[in-house]
Amino acid sequence: MKSPLAPGIRLITSFSRDTWYRYFTLFLTFLFYTAYHLSRKPISIVKSQLHRNCSTVIRPADLNITNNDTWCDWKPFDQDNYQTLFGVLDNCFLVAYAIGMFISGIFGERLPLRYYLSVGMLMSGLFTALFGLGFYWNIHSLGYYAFIQVMNGLMQTTGWPAVVACVGNWFGKGKRGFIMGVWNSHTSVGNILGSLIAGVFVSTAWGMSFIVPGLIIASTGILCFFFLVESQFLFITEALTQIDVENGETEPLLHNSPHIDRTINSTNTAEISESVVEHTEAISFCGALRIPGVVEFSLCLLFAKLVSYTFLYWLPLYISNIAHFDAKQAGDMSTLFDAGGIVGGIMAGLVSDYTGGRATTCFIMLVAAAPMLFFHHVGMLLLCGGLVNGPYALITTAVSADLGTHESLRGNSRALSTVTAIIDGTGSIGAALGPLLAGLISPTGWNNVFYMLISADVLACLFLFRLVYKEAQGWCGRARG
Repeated sequence: MKSPLAPGIRLITSFSRDTWYRYFTLFLTFLFYTAYHLSRKPISIVKSQLHRNCSTVIRPADLNITNNDTWCDWKPFDQDNYQTLFGVLDNCFLVAYAIGMFISGIFGERLPLRYYLSVGMLMSGLFTALFGLGFYWNIHSLGYYAFIQVMNGLMQTTGWPAVVACVGNWFGKGKRGFIMGVWNSHTSVGNILGSLIAGVFVSTAWGMSFIVPGLIIASTGILCFFFLVESQFLFITEALTQIDVENGETEPLLHNSPHIDRTINSTNTAEISESVVEHTEAISFCGALRIPGVVEFSLCLLFAKLVSYTFLYWLPLYISNIAHFDAKQAGDMSTLFDAGGIVGGIMAGLVSDYTGGRATTCFIMLVAAAPMLFFHHVGMLLLCGGLVNGPYALITTAVSADLGTHESLRGNSRALSTVTAIIDGTGSIGAALGPLLAGLISPTGWNNVFYMLISADVLACLFLFRLVYKEAQGWCGRARG
């Protein structure tokens, strides 16, 4: 009696090759952007180690010191204006990131995404590691660390437009909000892993808090080069090429891929080839701005990202100052905010898929987040993270993908990267302003920082008002019909 096929193998072969590529791409891009955020997080963890309360640190007996208050600090962050200097470092990265993002989207439409992502991750790994090597090379120049931050900010812009374009190329609008909400948890997962990895080394050799994440993101760049399939069109094109080589024999290459089998069997090969290359001219910057909703969501994200990135860069130091935790404890505690962001992003995507109201979902979460920022004690970090990062996650993923494939584009598939770059680039201006303002305002008291964040949250809501009104009109019209 012949043994039946193993259940696991039957499960594997039940999925088409198209489906395998789709979800493998989803997994890879999740991994890639986790690495991007993992490499950004160490600076926020290391801040509390670069400038410490030296009265609580045990001084080595053989150490000859001239200043009892700053002997344990890392120059030049041993000065009274250390918070401003930290703000300068944050801003070097974030301003470079904001400027580079607008350029990155243009390149992302015109270069192979696999090469673009691979080079970007390798270079991001290099500059992240160079920051940590400053510890071993005993570098105390603010200019060195500022230059590294600028270069790293530029290299990091290769990530977001490219991974969103890859996912948007493989997934339609049906459950895009939920899928991308789950997928977007890479941001919070990266922040959590980055905090935990940096926390392992921060109290002993803070340089390794940067070197290890740098090696991780460089490794994912190599993985990207060998395994990423950036577009369903590439999959179809390669299939058609193989068909030509095999004189029309489709079965060996396209086995178990009924969608493509049907397409090839019902349509002339030349016609498919033409459809694959149709509408390949990349959209212009101004053309992308004219897509309905791009400007409103971009300005909303400016203020939403201002809030999110202020937490990203300053929360561990805030916890350390207010709750008197050490650097590792503060870093570990800050992961609660990121954990809340995972839940918030998934819920935002799920609700917006069900209701069809992307803008309304963002608006309601932002309205709810504003009063939560008044209760900024550690116990509220989980809820606050969900309400703050939920709209941010939805706008940068599902909304960007929706607008990048908007019906007004008439099938142009080359707008995803540019639209994503415009939205996230505008948001990155807010991401640069938030930590800078926090550095300037925090010496006057942490409460003033939170008043600034609440004001930004309210402004983010206002920019969505027209879109929310339009969505509400659509719902009322359907209800009357």
